[in-house]
Amino acid sequence: MLKIFFLPVLLFLQQEQHLTMSSIEYVPGTDSLKVFVKFDYNLFLQDYQQTMNDDINLDPYRNQRPFPSDMTNNYINSKVTIYANGDLLLGKLIKIEKSEGSVNLSILYRVKKKPKILQVKNTFLTGLYSDVENLAIIKVGDLERGIKFTLQHTEEKITLK
Repeated sequence: MLKIFFLPVLLFLQQEQHLTMSSIEYVPGTDSLKVFVKFDYNLFLQDYQQTMNDDINLDPYRNQRPFPSDMTNNYINSKVTIYANGDLLLGKLIKIEKSEGSVNLSILYRVKKKPKILQVKNTFLTGLYSDVENLAIIKVGDLERGIKFTLQHTEEKITLK
C-alpha cells in the first residue's frame, strides 16, 4: 500500500531535487534480499566518478548501454551497506538498465536466514549534494517501511518481527 502512494510522489520529486529511490525486499524461500535502485543517469555518473575515481573520463560511458557491470557492482557495494542479523552482505548486480535519463539497478544480496535485524546504510549522492534524499521502501514479510536517507541520516537499523 505504501508503494502505491510513494512512487507517484517520488517520480514527481525526482525532477525537482537530487533524489534516488530504492526498495529492499526479502524474498521468502530464496534466502535473499532483492534491491532495486533508480536515479538520474547523469547523477549516477557524477557520483560514480566522485566515489570511485576522480580521474576517470566518463565520456565514453555516457551513451554506452549498459554501464559496465563490474564497475557498477563495485560502486554499489561502496554506496549501500546492508547487514542482516549482524552479517555484512555483498550485493551482486543482476541487471542494469538505462531508460529516459534514469538508471535502474537490480541487485541481489544473499542472507543466511530470514533477517530479524537489518542495518542499511545508503550514501548515494551524499558526496555531491547537501540536499540529497535517498528514499527507500523496506519490505520483509508483513512489514513495509519507508525511510528517507539524507546527508545527515545515512544509516537505519530496523528490527523485524
